[in-house]
Amino acid sequence: MPKRVVFTPDALNESFGQQMYERLSGLDLPIEVLKNNRLTGLRGTNDRETYRIAKNTLAIVNAPPSAFRLQPIPPSADWQMNLAEGCPAHCQYCYLAGSLAGPPVVRAYANLPALLVNTASYERHSAVGIGERRGESTSFEVSCYTDVIGIEHLTGSLAECVRYFSERDDAQLRFVTKYNQVDSLLPLEHRGHTRARVSMNAEPIARRLEGGTASVEARLQALRQLALPKQLGGGGYPVGVIIAPIMPIPDWREHYTHLLDSIANALDFGPGMPPADVNVEFISHRFTPGSKAVLQSWYPNTTLDMDEGERAAKRNKFGGVKYVYLPDEMKALKTFFYDEWIRRFPQAPILYWT
Repeated sequence: MPKRVVFTPDALNESFGQQMYERLSGLDLPIEVLKNNRLTGLRGTNDRETYRIAKNTLAIVNAPPSAFRLQPIPPSADWQMNLAEGCPAHCQYCYLAGSLAGPPVVRAYANLPALLVNTASYERHSAVGIGERRGESTSFEVSCYTDVIGIEHLTGSLAECVRYFSERDDAQLRFVTKYNQVDSLLPLEHRGHTRARVSMNAEPIARRLEGGTASVEARLQALRQLALPKQLGGGGYPVGVIIAPIMPIPDWREHYTHLLDSIANALDFGPGMPPADVNVEFISHRFTPGSKAVLQSWYPNTTLDMDEGERAAKRNKFGGVKYVYLPDEMKALKTFFYDEWIRRFPQAPILYWT
């Protein structure tokens, strides 16, 4: 729950903004309507205080015009469509660090219905130049810059997206979460057009580095609820597992074996039931010089290993650099996860390793 909620005037002019206002008012949260559309009061006397203030603030704003120009986001999905920016969690490896401007306040978009309508022009049947895979649904990722379940009780934005995409025959919604409050999603009619993914990690990593999130056990139960057929009381969603960020911690094979066994148990619905529609994404830990600097200002006492001397530098075509694990270490990790996943889930696709 945020300690401060602010609305911009433009956001309150939106019908969905009014819905969010009523929803938040029902939670007895302090709500402030700003005099203009500029967010203020987020800066502290130092980086740590600014971080604390921002993380405790929810701002309901309108998405800027740039948000309507969708960006491709392989390998996760075809297009990135944000319903919010900023995350309530406190993951010490946060991939948003250095990628979003300003304090890490959660900004939820009141003009979400317009953003959703805009996605239709990016579907393959109407888009220009991306027709290589005609016949396949166009996928839209809404979790790039926020944890959608972490704010769903405040905004209702994800349910709005699920309902919209249930009516699109050529599009699929994709989201991922580290939270377990999925009950409101279970009764929704999604027609299989939303893939609900849960981010998992080895217990020592989740406990040490993923502050403010649900426990691994709670996430496993949320994954089961989402995937369980509706006739058994679940959501009947296609689901996904993201194991990230993978780290070769001491006894990593033992810890990740336990995690994979737990995922298999969670998705076992018993004899006579069809297997879950599930796939997996594997993401190894990496960081950039910019994200390292931001993370160390946010979490000065972190135990996260970000020693460039123990990593391989990987450069992109724009000259940027990120630090990944050394080739032999990366190979050992990838071989383990591919072998162990296929052994448990021979019919469940591995979407990628990165």
